[in-house]
Parts: sequence; C-alpha cells; structure tokens
Amino acid sequence: MELFWFIPTHGDGRFLGTREGARAVTHPYCRQIAQAADELGYAGVLLPTGKSCEDAWIVASSLISATEKLKFLVAARPGLMLPTTAARMAATLDRFSGGRLLINVVAGGDPVELEGDGLFLEHDERYALTDEFLTIWRKELEGEEVDFTGKYLQVKGGTVLYPAIQKPHPPLYFGGSSEAAMEVAAGHVDVYLTWGEPPEQVERKVKRMRELAAQQGRTLRFGIRLHVIVRPSEAEAWQAADDLIAHLDEETIASAQQIFARMDSVGQRRMSELHKGDRRSLVISPNLWAGIGLVRGGAGTALVGDPDQVAARMREYEAIGIDTFILSGYPHLEEAYRTAELLFPKLGYARQPGGGDRAFISPFGEMIANNRIPVHRVSAATSMS
Repeated sequence: MELFWFIPTHGDGRFLGTREGARAVTHPYCRQIAQAADELGYAGVLLPTGKSCEDAWIVASSLISATEKLKFLVAARPGLMLPTTAARMAATLDRFSGGRLLINVVAGGDPVELEGDGLFLEHDERYALTDEFLTIWRKELEGEEVDFTGKYLQVKGGTVLYPAIQKPHPPLYFGGSSEAAMEVAAGHVDVYLTWGEPPEQVERKVKRMRELAAQQGRTLRFGIRLHVIVRPSEAEAWQAADDLIAHLDEETIASAQQIFARMDSVGQRRMSELHKGDRRSLVISPNLWAGIGLVRGGAGTALVGDPDQVAARMREYEAIGIDTFILSGYPHLEEAYRTAELLFPKLGYARQPGGGDRAFISPFGEMIANNRIPVHRVSAATSMS
C-alpha cells in the first residue's frame, strides 16, 4: 500500500464554499505541506491542474529542494502540451528531482475551460489525441527518434537527448471512467486511478480495466482518490464532516452543480450522481460521505470515521486491487499530521526512516517534568467515557 497526500494549490481552509476560515495558498504554505508529507512518510503528493490552480509543473519544481524523498504527481495535458516538449519537461524534472516525478495524464473534462485554453475537441476526440500523445511521449523517453503522423499530432525526428532517471520513463497515472478513456489507459498507463466511489462500483471498474489491459498483453496497478476525515471517535469524525459544510447554502450548492452539469467527464457525472445535490443523502456507503462533492469538482467523497473504521474501509478497497491511496483533508497541513498519527498505525504503514536523531525523538511527546519519557496508556478521561 502507498499513501499519497495533496497540495491544495486551488485553495484551502476549514470550511467549504465560504471565505470563513479560508487560508491563502502561498508558496511557503505549499512548502509546509510538502515538507510535512515528506517527514511523515507519505510516498508522494498529487498536484491538481486546471485554471483554478497554480501551475503544477512550476509548483513541483519549486518544492524539489524543500523535500528529500517525496514524489510529485504532476499533470501532463494532451492537447494543451506538445508531446516532445512534455517529454523533455518530464525528463528534466525527473533528473533534477532524483527520480521523484510521476505523471498524471489529464485529458480534461470541462469543455468551457478547455476552449479557454484553446482546445476545441469533443470528449472521445480528446482521448484519441491522448492516445497519439502517449505513443509519441513514451517512445521518445524510451530513447527512440520518433516520426509520427496521426489524425491530431505529427512529429518528425522527435527526440529527448537527456534521459529520465526512471526507466523506461516516469510512471504514468491516469483517471477516466468512459470507455474511450479506459481503452487509452489499458494501452499506455502504469496506474489506473478512480475517484472514491462505493467499493462495488470500484470493483466493476477494476475488473473492466484488467480485462482491457489483458487484451493488450499488459497489467495495471490501481489507485483511488479520496478525502479522509478521521478522528479518535466516530462521533467526532461525523461532527467534523458536518462542520466542513456548515456554511454551505442551497444557492451555492445549486450553482456548483450547474457548472458540473456542463462537463462531459463521465467521472464527474458519476461523482454528482452519488448525492444529486441533496445534502440529506450524503452517506452513500459505510463510512463513505459525498458531502465534499456538493461544491468541489473532481474527488467529492471522504472516508469518515474513527481510525479502525477508516482503515477497514481502505482494506476493503485494497482487497479489490487498490494499492495507491491519494488522500487529502481540510485544512491540508493539519490533516496531513492527523491522518498520519491516527491512521498509519492501523494500516501498519511504515514511515520513512529519518536522520540519526529521529530514532530517539520519534514520537512520544514532551518529556514529563523534564526527566521522564511518557509511556503509552489510555487517558483517565478516555477510560471513564
């Protein structure tokens, strides 16, 4: 199992859909989150993409020197980037980070935003273009000189002179729920991603992807994108979930759902169908809550519960075939710590070894009376409850 965290370059705060408790996403704040994730032992971080986000490539480049082992999952955008340019960018960032680049292939799901970026293609055409893009990109990073003439892309003598560290190329991650997207993923990617749908829906998707990949003589790994609200008790976790959307009014929810409705992303449609914009129907599976998707595009569900419950739900996804969990929580700095402290022990997730002093200081809290190391015991307040 690999656990990733998230760099919220599109905004962060204690509540959704309001300026109350909002937090400026500055470079020092992103650096804090990245360093926390690195220190806590998360395997990597996802950087979002789109017009509402700071540019993922620039953010990742700026955080390399602030981290040591953390990997960065950064979007390649077929149709918005040319494949040879994207391949050179990937090779450079992979080398300069010491092999810490992961590529998130994003074809886009909002036609209005894509037109603003200069891309005027229908849904299935974008995935046909993505297939051509990845064919060129992969061959160039494998060291080939590429001549390619397709319906959407043409390259003559395309090369990458400075190779990436990771072979044959930085791993490709990809999320897409339509048949067109799945066909492309089956032929090219290393890790297929799904948003946090109920386990039975995820299982059907994993089964379908395995079949498609096998038809091309390939195997895939699988990952899931989820928020997490974990607290010492179940009651505290559900209260935190309610608090997160406490400032949402029906007008804000309706306006968000109207924007989601214009999108041609099958994954976004599936997210919206989980709750249908109704805040009274947000628990869609045991410990799986769709409240975030009322106003947030993309990943809209959270695992909610105490550490044992959340770990059990993650093990259910793992049994289906999911081995990479890309997690997040609001606000992201505090929740990176809370998730690691409460959930990692339940999952048996080993933190990365630190420096020479860390073996001594790892975690026992503050010294008692400046002389004694605390022992682990249930507090008096907890034992009486």
